[in-house]
Amino acid sequence: MPINLKNKKEIVKKYGSNEKDTGSTAVQVAMLSKKISELTEHLKINKKDFSTKRGLLMMVGKRKRLLSYLKNQNLEEYRDLIKKLKIRG
Repeated sequence: MPINLKNKKEIVKKYGSNEKDTGSTAVQVAMLSKKISELTEHLKINKKDFSTKRGLLMMVGKRKRLLSYLKNQNLEEYRDLIKKLKIRG
């Protein structure tokens, strides 16, 4: 389930430093969070879709690694990002 171009541009504009900043850690985490929420809704309907479940778990792991990297590099940006995305308590 790819993110369409309009949503991708909005995410990059909101979390990136400029409109071409697609590779920064914050933008990658935001895009993964969007995909994770979409796949979670898909799996609520299709409980036996195991390949999607595997992909979802891989995305969650990648997001966790990116957040860990961001936390080690820039703690303030990490805290702001998790508040904006509402992904941690």
